[in-house]
Formats: sequence, C-alpha cells, structure tokens
Amino acid sequence: MTISRRQFVAGASLAAALPTSYQAALAQAGYPNKPIRLLVGFAPGGSTDTVGRLIGQALGERIGQNLVIENRPGAGTNIATEAAIRSAPDGYTLLMVGPSVTINATLYKELNFNFLRDAEPVSAIASQAQVMLANPKLPVQSVAELIAYGKKNPGKLTVASAGIGSIGHLTGELFKMKTGIELLHVPYRGASPALADLVGGQVDISFAGIAGAVEFVKAGTLRALGVSTRTRSERLPDVPVIADAVPGFESNDWFGMAAPKNTPPEIIALLNREIAAAVADPKLKARFADLGATSMPMLPADFGRLLREDTEKWGEVVRTAKISPI
Repeated sequence: MTISRRQFVAGASLAAALPTSYQAALAQAGYPNKPIRLLVGFAPGGSTDTVGRLIGQALGERIGQNLVIENRPGAGTNIATEAAIRSAPDGYTLLMVGPSVTINATLYKELNFNFLRDAEPVSAIASQAQVMLANPKLPVQSVAELIAYGKKNPGKLTVASAGIGSIGHLTGELFKMKTGIELLHVPYRGASPALADLVGGQVDISFAGIAGAVEFVKAGTLRALGVSTRTRSERLPDVPVIADAVPGFESNDWFGMAAPKNTPPEIIALLNREIAAAVADPKLKARFADLGATSMPMLPADFGRLLREDTEKWGEVVRTAKISPI
C-alpha cells in the first residue's frame, strides 16, 4: 500500500484531544490502571522487537503505565498473534504486527483465527525499505543488469531469505513475478545467517531490511542494487528504487500495533492518539532513523485498509508461487 500525504497527515494529527465522551469513559474506567502486555512474535533483538521496545517505552511514558514486552516467537508469528487476539478485549493486551500477519493469512491453510476479522487495528508505527543486495562477485551493477543476467542464465541465480514466508522471501517472489526471471529460493533461520552466506558467496542476492544491510554496503562486502519502496532511503541515498527498472514494484516492511476484536473504541482512540504523538517526537524519529525506519502514524481505519490491501497483495504472491510453510 502506498501511503498518501493525506493519510500521513491525518495520522500525525491524532495528538489532538479525544472527544469529551471518550475522556469521561476512560476516566470512569480508570484506563490504564495496570501494566499492559505488548506481545511480539519474534525473539529479542530483531527489528520488530526493537521497534516494539522503543514504542513501548514512549507510549508507556505518555499513558503513565509500563508496557511489558512479551516475546512469543514461533510459527511465523502465529503463536503471538493467536495469544493476543484470544485475550480479553480490555486494552491490557496489545500486539506488535507487521507484514507477517498479512502473509500468513494465505500461507497457512488451517489457522485458528482470521486476523482481519479477529483483531482491531490500532495504528501503524513505522516502515522500512527492503534493499536488494548482491555478492560483489556477481557480475551485475544494477537491477537492470541483474534481470538481463538472470534471463541469460536461467536457473543459476539464488536468493537468500530469513525464512519461508518472511517479507524478504515474498519480496523476492514478487520480483520474480514482475520480471519473469528464475530465482532459486534458499531459506535460512533468520536474516543474519542469510547475510553471512551472501557475503561468503554461497548465494547470489537477498532482500533484507535496510538497517541490517547498511554496514555491509558501506564496507563494500555487499552491493546494494535497489530499494523496494517508491522513494529512496535516507540511509542509502545513492541507491535507486527497484521500480525504476521494474515498473509497479513495491514492497514495504512496516511495524504496527493491534488489539483483540471488540476492544472499546475509546481505548483504541487513546492508544492511536498517543502513538501518533510518540512517533512525532524528534528523539524517537532519530532512533527509528538509526534502524532505517520512518515514522508512519495512521488512523485505525487507514491502518485497517493497509492490512486488507497487503493481505490481498501477498495472498496473490503466495498462491502464484505456490508457497508452503513446510
């Protein structure tokens, strides 16, 4: 989903006061009057965990309660997702979400939940570009040259990812669909081992989060061919966008927050407002920039639209590529 200026401004303006009726309802309920759980479907140390801890601290300071990070990795984030949406809809259990919830809707055939039906979108938080990386030994200097090389050498190019169903994997499959070249997918258990083998020359290319790629690119151990978003990244300003060579190509890695279905709208509104205010703070913006991420607050309705559009987009990729989680 492309984020319009109208949507961004609408999200950023949510720091305005809540309606009086909402304020009264929250005051009567005393929300929040105890710590809030923020479930993360990844192990500590990754980008989602890091963004979760940053927004958790900032949001907690604004609402006067601790947000306790609870890491529940496994099953492509489905364990954490199901735990969150099965929790009481009282605002005391929240979930960090990303593209995995939109990918998993099609990737996993027998989920015990339907995310779009069973969760309430609270807000998007930030987004980061994926960067197409190549081992410098690969004789290409650009996306166009990679496509030409792939067509001349069918079946020879390999693409590493952090695992089956990861955003890097799906971005690679989208690239295949858009260009018609063959790429042999090589899944790893995480981004670090995938990048290690890319540096070592065991694989040819990879789509990775920009934060984990910058130092390799600056050191010259990996070559950045393009970024997956429609605009260039401030972290790698000299790297063109992939869409320059592949019209219509776009893949956004984003971070957001959701709550169980039927969480009171006044609580959703409060959290949305305070997230928007938190991510507008220059200090948090700078921390996000260190991760290669950009603040991206949204109204719940706009975030819900992003979730629906990404579910449709990645569902088509999963079906076309016939991807299975096993």
